[in-house]
Amino acid sequence: MRRTVFDAEHARFRTAMRAFIDAEVVPGFGRWHDEALVPREFYYRLGELGVLGLEVPTEYGGTGRTSLTYRTVLAEEIARAAVSFGGAGAHTTRCLPLLSALGTAGQRRRWLPGAVTGETMFALAVAEPGTGTDPAGMRTTAPLSADGSEYLLNGSKTYVVGGVHADRVIVCARTAAPRADDPDHGLTLLVVDATAPGYRLGRALDTVGRKVSDTAELTFTDVRVPVADRLGAPHHGLAALAAQVPLERLALAIDACAQAKAAIRFARRHTRQRDRAQAGFPHTGFELAACRAETDAVEAVVDRAVTAYDRGELTTADAASAALFCTEAAGRVIDRCLRLHGGAGFLAASPIARLCADHRVDRFQGTTGDAVRTLITAESRR
Repeated sequence: MRRTVFDAEHARFRTAMRAFIDAEVVPGFGRWHDEALVPREFYYRLGELGVLGLEVPTEYGGTGRTSLTYRTVLAEEIARAAVSFGGAGAHTTRCLPLLSALGTAGQRRRWLPGAVTGETMFALAVAEPGTGTDPAGMRTTAPLSADGSEYLLNGSKTYVVGGVHADRVIVCARTAAPRADDPDHGLTLLVVDATAPGYRLGRALDTVGRKVSDTAELTFTDVRVPVADRLGAPHHGLAALAAQVPLERLALAIDACAQAKAAIRFARRHTRQRDRAQAGFPHTGFELAACRAETDAVEAVVDRAVTAYDRGELTTADAASAALFCTEAAGRVIDRCLRLHGGAGFLAASPIARLCADHRVDRFQGTTGDAVRTLITAESRR
């Protein structure tokens, strides 16, 4: 079936991205994967290609595209080659939307041009060791100085995607005590310079999948953050993060669809190469047909959700539903395709094995399946 969300411009963009990935990413990705880090200069190359600024207005150096469909095409081409762009995904999907939505005119002029070129890579730091993202347990503090000119940041963060190469990190810290009627009060977003005294890059975390996600721990000891680098209103940081949740969950659905389609491609290629007779076995064909049918449904959900997002109509519950369905369906498809590879699929260097490990985190990234079900249930009762 022809997808109506794409046009000729999307086709040209796809062709360019596929050529770039095949020529400049695939040849060296094995080494990047083994080293668990993409080269820092890779982000400059993404900047040159306009990948980092797809949705950023042209006045800040971006391409000014207002549709998420280009990001969808990019996700499909990345999954097709079983590669990753490292921390660029967190930079574009989690950080730049926050800067665009909450930044003052001056902040956007200061930060967005460098973010588009790759000169200034951003990461988002919310989770903390032992407490995760639970606001009640957040211990990173940043009280305002007596003269009101700066915050004094102390604490630590973990699971920071893009943390190793980050030039600036959006940190969620407690700038005031919670209120009895509002436990989330007092959480504020601060844009922290990675070169500031007291900022320390801790361990680079060894993840099961997404090996080049550049995930790290960060520690802050008396880091002085100017008030001019506060992002959004003081004490309302959690609400600001919550406003970006639909986009984050939609991104999970988009990635899941791309990964499921890639898994089918890998399985078809492997069964044909391994044994032409086996490729014709009814069981092999039936398995691939079942995967195709399930992926068609995933694709339809993603296309509808992306269209709703572009129109400003995607609700939090809509995004949660799309993420839940797409990630779980993709998990089933990837698992079936892995089994079609036999023993070859269990090799670490196998694209399908890498895809399987990379996808697993999407089943709980951002939130757990049960939490998403609770949200959808509550929305359906209204």
